[in-house]
Amino acid sequence: MLRKLFRSVREFKKPTILTLIFIVGEAIIETLIPFITADLVNKIKVGEPLRVVIITGVSLAAMACVSLVFGGVAGVCCARASAGFAKNLRHDLYDKIGAFSFENVDKFSTSSLVTRMTTDVQNVQMSYMMIIRTAIRSPLMLIFSVVMSFVMGGPLAMTFVIVIPVLAFGLFTIGRKAMPAFRRVFRKYDRLNESIEENVRGMRVVKGFSREEHEKEKFGAAADNIRADFTHAERIVAWNRPVMQVCMYFNMIFVLLVGSRMAIDGLWGVDVGQISAMLTYGMQVLMSLMMLSMIYVILTISTESMKRICEVLDEVPTLTAPEAPVTVVKNGDIDFNGVSFKYSAAAKRNSLSDVELHIRSGMTVGIIGGTGSGKTSLVQLIPRLYDVSEGSVCVGGIDVRRYDVQVLRDAVAMVLQKNLLFSGTIKENLRWGNPAATDEEMIAACRLAQAHDFVTSFPDGYDTYIEQGGTNVSGGQKQRLCIARALLKKPKILILDDSTSAVDTKTDALIRAGFGDFIPETTKIIIAQRVASVEGADLILVMENGAVAAAGTHSELLESCPIYCEIYRQQTKGGEGDE
Repeated sequence: MLRKLFRSVREFKKPTILTLIFIVGEAIIETLIPFITADLVNKIKVGEPLRVVIITGVSLAAMACVSLVFGGVAGVCCARASAGFAKNLRHDLYDKIGAFSFENVDKFSTSSLVTRMTTDVQNVQMSYMMIIRTAIRSPLMLIFSVVMSFVMGGPLAMTFVIVIPVLAFGLFTIGRKAMPAFRRVFRKYDRLNESIEENVRGMRVVKGFSREEHEKEKFGAAADNIRADFTHAERIVAWNRPVMQVCMYFNMIFVLLVGSRMAIDGLWGVDVGQISAMLTYGMQVLMSLMMLSMIYVILTISTESMKRICEVLDEVPTLTAPEAPVTVVKNGDIDFNGVSFKYSAAAKRNSLSDVELHIRSGMTVGIIGGTGSGKTSLVQLIPRLYDVSEGSVCVGGIDVRRYDVQVLRDAVAMVLQKNLLFSGTIKENLRWGNPAATDEEMIAACRLAQAHDFVTSFPDGYDTYIEQGGTNVSGGQKQRLCIARALLKKPKILILDDSTSAVDTKTDALIRAGFGDFIPETTKIIIAQRVASVEGADLILVMENGAVAAAGTHSELLESCPIYCEIYRQQTKGGEGDE
C-alpha cells in the first residue's frame, strides 16, 4: 500500500530527501545545545575568565541560529514535498477515475469518490508531512536526549526508566482507544457528502415540496452523528495532556530533589549545569513521546484514508482496450446480436434479454416504451459505456470491443434527457462537440436545434456565460444547446435519449425535420415518450421488460402491436378510443 502511494512522490523526491537531511542536523544540534548550556553554567559558577564565557556563549548562539535555519529549511522543503505529493496523488486518482466505466463509478458512488479525492488525500498529505518531518525528528530527539541524559546526569537519567514506559503506555493506549471512532467518521463523511450533493442538485424539488425543514433535520442528524464520533475521540485524546503533565512534573521534581542533593554532596560529579541540562533533556524526551503519540493517532486515521485511496487506484476498469484497436468507424450500421445485459455481476435479473436488432447507416430509428423497459440501457451499449453480458454489439460491422474507445465515442453523439452544460460561454459549451468549430458552423447547428433565436436574444449572444449546471437557462433551452453541441460533432450515430421532452411539439418537429438535410448519412436513434416524436422514423422499436416487443413503421405497428396502438390512442384521443 505504501509503495503504491509513494509512486506519487515523483519529482518531489528531492525536497523529501532534503527535509530528512536538515531534520537530522536540527535534531543533533538541539541535543547538543543543553550540553553546551550546562558547560556554560558550570564555567560561570567556577569563575572562568569572561573571554572563555563569551566564546562559549557565542558558540551556543551560533548553534541555536544553525538549528533555526535547519528547522526553517526543513519546514519549507517538507511543505513543498507534502503539497506536491498530494497534488500528484489527486492527479493520479483523477486519471484513474477518468478511465473508469460507468460500472466502476456505480461501485463507489460519486460522493465517495469526491471524499476520497478531498478529505482522504488531505489526511494522507498530513500523514506524509508528519512522516518525513516529525516522525523522523521525534525518535531521533528521544534517542539523542536519553543518551545525553546518561552522559550528563548519570543516575539522574534513571528517571526516564520510570517516565518513558509510563508515558508511552498511556499515550498509545489513548490513541488505540480513539481509533475506532476516527475510522467510523470516514464512512459517515461519504453519507454526509451524498446528502449535500443530493440536496444541491434537487434544490428545486426540495423547495417545490416545502421539504426544507425535513432535509435540514436529515442533514443535521448526519452532521451531529459525525460530531458525536469526533467528540468521543477528542475526549479520549484530551487525556494526552494530563498524562504528559504528570510525567513532566514527576521528572522535574525528581531531577530537582535528587539532583540538588547530589550536587550538594558532590556525588557523581553532578553540578548546577548538569541539573539544568537534565531538565531540558527531560522536556525533550517527554515532548518527543508526545509527538510520537500524535503521529500514531494521525497515522492510524490516515491508514483508513490510504486504504480507501488504494481501493480506487487498484480498481481495474471493466472496459479494457484491445491490443490492436480499430481506429476508423466505417459507417453508422448498428447490429445487436443476441445481446443480454445487466449492470453488475451481482444483479439478479437482466436489464436487456436476447436483443436481436439490425440498423442500416442513415436510418432514423424511434424507440418507445414504459419506464424501466430498457430503452436507455440499449443505447448505452452502442458507445460502449457498458459492455454486454452476452452477445455482441457491432458498429460499422465491427464489435465495439475491438475499437479504440475514444475513436468509437467520437463517432457517437449522445444527447441525454438530463443534459449538463458546463461553466463557460455558450461558444465554449458548443465547442465540446467540435473544438475547431467556426462561428458559422455553430450558428448553423443552433439554427437546426432551434436554439439560435433565443441565443441571439441574450445581450451577449453566443458569448453569454452559462452558470454552473446551466442554471441561468431553461430546461428546453439547455436541451436545444446540447442537441446543437452534438450536431457539431457530425457523428456517424446520433442518439437522442428523450432529449426533446422539455420543448414543445412544434420545436420538436422542426428539430427532427432538419436532421435529414444536415446529417443525412448519420444514423439517428430517438428515444421518446411521445409517439409524435417517432412516427416519421424508418423503424420504431417498442421496448418492454428489457426486450424488443415489436418493430416496424408507424402504420405497421398500429395494425400489429397492441402496446403501441394503446399509447397512440391515449396520446392522440385522450383514451377515448377505449370506448
